[in-house]
Amino acid sequence: MTGAVTAPRRWDPLVRLTHWSVAAAVVINRLVTEGGSQAHVWIGLAVAGLLALRLVWGFIGPVEARFSSFPPSPGRALAHIADIRAGRHVQHRSHNPLGALMAYALWATLAVTIASGIAMTGLPPKIHAEGGEGPPAAAATAGEAGEEGEEEGEDEGEGEGEGEEGAAEEIHEIAANLLLVLAALHLVGVAFETRRSGRQIVTAMIGGGDKPKEP
Repeated sequence: MTGAVTAPRRWDPLVRLTHWSVAAAVVINRLVTEGGSQAHVWIGLAVAGLLALRLVWGFIGPVEARFSSFPPSPGRALAHIADIRAGRHVQHRSHNPLGALMAYALWATLAVTIASGIAMTGLPPKIHAEGGEGPPAAAATAGEAGEEGEEEGEDEGEGEGEGEEGAAEEIHEIAANLLLVLAALHLVGVAFETRRSGRQIVTAMIGGGDKPKEP
């Protein structure tokens, strides 16, 4: 018996734009640019803008792009795994429950990566440390003792700042590595679901539809 024909799903242009732009930016920043470089920082800020745009689109975009269409639900994800084990094929208008969890995990990890990067560089970003000139000679001769005390306080402040920057850098590195791991798992999941269900998932993200193969 032939099953009901499911209308092909097509992601809207903004979803496709943010998806591929973020993917390309992450790969470039991880494999091409040098951490802390001007290109690295500005690409990271561009990704922040793209992520913000996608999150806003999750509330006002088409039905398939809205968060209400694929809420994060571990219970639904377990039920989806049970469907996979039983060989059942359930069509989803948007992401399937496992894909939904992956999407939220990617966005959360990307947000942590961006936030820690901003904590390291500040806004506007400080790409290169700027060396300041010393105090005027008159001021230096007028209060050497007071300046020594100020310098000690500055040294302590710099030490605290370096500690905070070091923590941000460590978080940034961990989040960036986790992002790559999740992206790899995402690709594996897409390949598995494409093979299992016959849906043209990649085509839907490029611009075509993901209509299932005819039985």
